[in-house]
Amino acid sequence: MNITEVSVVVVNWNTQDILRDCLRSIYEQGGEIDLEVIVIDNASTDGSVEMVKKDFPQVTLIENSQNRGFAAANNQGIAIARAALRYAVERSLAEM
Repeated sequence: MNITEVSVVVVNWNTQDILRDCLRSIYEQGGEIDLEVIVIDNASTDGSVEMVKKDFPQVTLIENSQNRGFAAANNQGIAIARAALRYAVERSLAEM
């Protein structure tokens, strides 16, 4: 049984292209680390959810029916994260 070393929580709202780049970067930079990636989608209407399901099926995806805001959505991800080391990605940093 593998032990998840790092849980990464990403909150998204209508930023499909940025989310795709962010997830791609997480997996490219993860190396040999056993990563758990959790995306909380805040009721996006831009195809973000479909993109995650199609391009990143290994991601744990929570689909909120309404925009709960960054803090509440982030807490959703942290609540289900399995690793002791948890990292929340701030979208403005992912855009850099």
